Amino acid sequence: MARKQAPEKAEATRPEGGDPGSRRRTPAAADRRRDPERTQERILDAGLAEFSAKGYAGARVNEIAERAGVNKQLISYYFGGKAGLHRALLARWRQGEDEVVAGQRERTLPDLVTGYVARLPRDRDLARLLAWEGLTTPDGTGTSRSAEEPEGAAEDADDPSGQVRTSRMQEALADLDRRQRDGEIADDLDPRAFLLAIMAATTAPVTLPHLARSIYGTDPDSDDFAAAYAEQLARMVRHLAGPKN
Repeated sequence: MARKQAPEKAEATRPEGGDPGSRRRTPAAADRRRDPERTQERILDAGLAEFSAKGYAGARVNEIAERAGVNKQLISYYFGGKAGLHRALLARWRQGEDEVVAGQRERTLPDLVTGYVARLPRDRDLARLLAWEGLTTPDGTGTSRSAEEPEGAAEDADDPSGQVRTSRMQEALADLDRRQRDGEIADDLDPRAFLLAIMAATTAPVTLPHLARSIYGTDPDSDDFAAAYAEQLARMVRHLAGPKN
């Protein structure tokens, strides 16, 4: 069976010179022909901006398509619709997490915290997407559905019950347990509380930007703020943790 033609390809040819049989590509049509990978990236970037600003329920396919500069049919063609686009963005977040986690055993806790905060200027929209997910589905099993979506349509098909997230958190706890045995974390601290507090602190400039702006009197999205905040947070970790820090 022939593969369904993408809307962007379907419009790439048209009759020319009044000859109905002519299918030569005109310059205008050639200009409209987009590279599929670049088109998908534009859709992902537009979806990230809309989801991070409005949440899953508030984001609209028409607005995502307009922001990306594409026909909304392309969102269905490449991602299967709004829910599929959201799942693709969650997968992008996990990939970024994997990059940060790689090699973490060899890094000190203050260095790890600094690394996470340093990511925020680049990945603030992804962090906001994660915050929206937590606010709309506190159990972490998916995304709250909007009125136009059938039940279950917005669930993360790659992690429908939150098992992947739970597994990642357990791996992080195992690493903190090891660090506590090695003297990096004080004996009277609960690694679970330590992990949750550090995660909240590292994402605070993104999840609580209004408070960060009021407290610091500067833009929490700026690189200067990220550097200063990361340095102070690393100092706090050293004070709270064990003597090896």
